[in-house]
Amino acid sequence: MSDPIHFATARVSDIGAVMDVMEAAFDPAYGEAWSAAQLLTLFALPSARVCLAREGDRPCGFSAARVAGPESELLLLAVNPLWRGRGVGRRLIDDWQAWAAREGAEDYFLEMRADNSAARLYREAGFSECGRRPAYYRGGDGVIRDAITMRRSANAS
Repeated sequence: MSDPIHFATARVSDIGAVMDVMEAAFDPAYGEAWSAAQLLTLFALPSARVCLAREGDRPCGFSAARVAGPESELLLLAVNPLWRGRGVGRRLIDDWQAWAAREGAEDYFLEMRADNSAARLYREAGFSECGRRPAYYRGGDGVIRDAITMRRSANAS
């Protein structure tokens, strides 16, 4: 029987665990993964939060987000492929929005490449496309892709 999955604010000492998930979750062909140095900048910002999901002592997912006034932006969401399909991504979205609401956010935004399979997860969580940036992402595979901006209002059901 597996341990329950726990979600908690990550600490600087968790950077290795977060990077383990990052490396497992992001395909290098797309060039979307952040470096440890980029992630560490978030820990210094009072308006940002990294949430780490663990099953026992095994990191299985994380989210990184920030709040600016009444808006919050999901910067990254990653689930180790071994834990996909178990609701970790959806629970990370719910955790992000609950934290952001406590910080005063009323609108939630995210951006992703147009062909990202996570679009289904975000739509199921109440997000809808509100903008598109043509030819925004240049992946390590040489393919140029559009970026989609998605939004969910706090009063959306």
